[in-house]
Amino acid sequence: MIIQTENVRKIYGMGEVQVAALDGVDIQIDEGEFVAVMGPSGSGKSTLMNILGCLDRPTEGHYILAGENVSHLDKVQLAAIRNQRIGFIFQSFNLLARSSALSNVMLPLVYRRKGRLTQAERQERAMAALEAVGLADRAHHEPAELSGGQRQRVAIARALVNDPVLIMADEPTGNLDTRTGDEIMALLHDLHGRGRTILMVTHEAHIAAQTERRILLVDGKIEADGRLEGQA
Repeated sequence: MIIQTENVRKIYGMGEVQVAALDGVDIQIDEGEFVAVMGPSGSGKSTLMNILGCLDRPTEGHYILAGENVSHLDKVQLAAIRNQRIGFIFQSFNLLARSSALSNVMLPLVYRRKGRLTQAERQERAMAALEAVGLADRAHHEPAELSGGQRQRVAIARALVNDPVLIMADEPTGNLDTRTGDEIMALLHDLHGRGRTILMVTHEAHIAAQTERRILLVDGKIEADGRLEGQA
């Protein structure tokens, strides 16, 4: 099991004015699953993803990531977990504008605390990640010299470079046209086929329909959680 939450709650506000962004969320996601998280605005999607991505901690409950309870780790410890175990893919790519594709992909390796690598080893790993997403020939191009789809491929390579146990994708096709979005989904399917665990937030039903399972959040609670029709 990669993700397990037990009665996770996230409360904002103090005193009598409190809002439960998450209200007793229980989720289990096994290794190798491809899961979509959906829900209307204000449903708690972003809060849930922040907690599952170790960007925030729950107010109550437990979050166990790959067998380790990370619910109450401090900010430094959470940063180490993010670097070592989670690969992030963002809607807006979040690439450094004045750095090459290769340098962008190398970034998680620079901040790696365990098993530090030499510069040559970092370059080798980053190039391998770019090759895995079909972008080795653009390694020395900056983001402004790349198309939207190519930028997202760089972001996916960056997410892969530390060999994470979990890939978290936040609206990965949101800034792309339909054809390019389909290409990115094909790449995610390829990664999933190789055994990667992928958790994706999307508001697009046709994108969610391409995953194995959909979790629907409404008002901080799980409204539905199950495999989609036609999926094994």
